[in-house]
Amino acid sequence: MIEANNPELKSWIEVEPDSDFPIQNLPFGIIRPVHGDPRPATRIGNIAIDLSVLADFGFFDHLDIDDLSVFYQPILNPLMALGKPAWSAIRKTLSDLFRLESTELLQNEEARNLALIPVEDVVMEMPVMVGDYTDFYSSIEHATNVGVMFRDPANALFPNWKHLPVGYHGRSSSIVVSGTNIHRPKGQTLPKDASKPVLGSSKLVDFELEMAFITGKESKLGESIPIEQTEEYIFGMVLFNDLSARDIQKWEYVPLGPFLAKSFGSVISPWIVTMEALQPFRVEGPKQDPPVLPYLKSEGKDNYDIQLEVSLTPDNGAETTLCRSNYKYLYWSVKQQLAHQTVNGCNIRIGDMYGSGTISGPSPDSYGSMLELSWQGTKPISLNEGGDRKFIHDNDTITMRGHCQNNRLRIGFGECLTKILPAN
Repeated sequence: MIEANNPELKSWIEVEPDSDFPIQNLPFGIIRPVHGDPRPATRIGNIAIDLSVLADFGFFDHLDIDDLSVFYQPILNPLMALGKPAWSAIRKTLSDLFRLESTELLQNEEARNLALIPVEDVVMEMPVMVGDYTDFYSSIEHATNVGVMFRDPANALFPNWKHLPVGYHGRSSSIVVSGTNIHRPKGQTLPKDASKPVLGSSKLVDFELEMAFITGKESKLGESIPIEQTEEYIFGMVLFNDLSARDIQKWEYVPLGPFLAKSFGSVISPWIVTMEALQPFRVEGPKQDPPVLPYLKSEGKDNYDIQLEVSLTPDNGAETTLCRSNYKYLYWSVKQQLAHQTVNGCNIRIGDMYGSGTISGPSPDSYGSMLELSWQGTKPISLNEGGDRKFIHDNDTITMRGHCQNNRLRIGFGECLTKILPAN
């Protein structure tokens, strides 16, 4: 067992029983305190912990890390660049400092008062500088549903789908942190029964329930990462709302795929949960048939049991849960995604982000997009306060949540939310 994952650990920081952030989580994010600059932090319960303060007081000195280049930076890229052994050592140091039996920081009033900040008193910033962004299409349920809608049930999946993790390269500049509002996009659409397109705001804005992993190690151009080594490169995961404009997408995506329909805004949760913290929740993925090529073959528990949900809240209205799904439904694992990304020699960099693709489950209430939930608008979704939705309206807020839970432990990601504003 990884010592910091011990489910028996308790912290001297108060943690509510249903908190996403017990001492076994220790995620990484970037906070901006009042009258302060952005800096790295972790979180326990409802307390953000300023890592630059802990560095000031020497709590990381035994790790032989250049504090100035890591713990005082406005992004986590330098911390991730330290490598997997350092990620684990930092997390263990934090676990040792904040467990119930530890008094070193607890009795240092000055350090404690400076380092511990209520989460409501900080602004969460974008945690990483994203260099490149890949969006995969790894849910067989989602791919099948879309194939049935836009082609026919007999040919729902393209012939390549079960042989490789389908993906495309997206736009990294418009990936933003939770709480950032996104304007309804404009673009070309082809109205029904029209022969020519028009320019206007999208009428079919949708969410996509995804998660994303972030790489913390570089590879060289021309180098492939063997699947058994992929976990050395993956730092952690976030919730990921890959907003889509379905009407723009339908007109533009042939032959090269999504463009304007996907680049107007994608939203991530602010705390990166490390792969180490997720270890207790590893599960086997779906059986892959036909067998995959050797470079994609991996045995064991390569998927994660992460419970996911999405809700919609109208402006000044009541929240309605739209769907509940689970990351474990994904047909293609993160290890397979990264092995395939690099098999051609594509080099990866620190801070690169990789979306899972929409995560849909086997039942209609587990579909991970409005496109599927309303079945192209033919089955409106009833809201708790009355009214319904086929797609997202202006001033609707979409909230995503995710957590892992067993009979001893709960590890979560917090919230990922954004409001859709009218088109500029």
